[in-house]
Amino acid sequence: MTRTTAIGTHPLDHLVLPTQSLEVARARLTALGFVVAPTGIHPFGTENCCVFLADGAYLEPLAIGDERAATQAIAKGNVFVTRDRIYRESNGDEGFSAMVLATGNVDADHARYLEAGISAGDMLSFSRAFTDTAGKSDIASFKLAFAAGAGATDAFLFACERVNAPDVDRAALQAHANGATGIVEIVAVSDAPGVQRRLISVAVDAPTANGHGGTFHLPNADLTVLDRASFTARFGLPAGAPTDLRFAAVVFSVRCADVTSRLLAANSIQHDIAGNDIVVQPAPGQGAAFIFREIP
Repeated sequence: MTRTTAIGTHPLDHLVLPTQSLEVARARLTALGFVVAPTGIHPFGTENCCVFLADGAYLEPLAIGDERAATQAIAKGNVFVTRDRIYRESNGDEGFSAMVLATGNVDADHARYLEAGISAGDMLSFSRAFTDTAGKSDIASFKLAFAAGAGATDAFLFACERVNAPDVDRAALQAHANGATGIVEIVAVSDAPGVQRRLISVAVDAPTANGHGGTFHLPNADLTVLDRASFTARFGLPAGAPTDLRFAAVVFSVRCADVTSRLLAANSIQHDIAGNDIVVQPAPGQGAAFIFREIP
């Protein structure tokens, strides 16, 4: 695939998928053929069980592990936990709340968000332990800057600088039985897709991008924003309630669609075919539609 990408455009880092229970998320993702990492504990009440992909991107199913700590974090202005709470109050405990962009200078991103009037609040720095499948641990440190539309409750974006990357072997965590190797597209829905262009172009640091045809080309994935009717026409799925912007689907690259479909059938995962895509509807522990696409 040939992509024209604005210089400086940030790549996809990961996706945040709120869930009520990490146990339910782990079971669902395992049934979908993913290897799920051990539980990671944040110092502000949330916890995750990530799915790492060979292209460097990952999924972050996110649950509330300590309600008291989360409430205290919100009171102290922690934007990550605050936006998670806002999302859950508006959309429930299962979903797809945020798209995260990799950056090497999060301070510059925060300044850009402030200048553009899209900052969602103060920056956040934190560290947590990371453990691989063999039990080896290291410390992962992050620095985040947040962006969102005015009054947005259904989606936000943030830039993530990995201040300290864990020195652990992720190879076993990236060997998925469904053959998934990466994320090629994120699909969002909006009642006014054109209105979202400025927010997204600033967030991804591509000021000249205009989302031609509703698609923004990042270095390692596409972000497509569709109106609700177009989303339903493309995937055969309901697009949900009216929204300014809501992330709705993740398109994964897989080595062999036949292998993926056989695994889903064996694990009693209902799926449909839409063109060259295998479509799995959202379910508890899987907050977005998952689309598997064979890409040799």
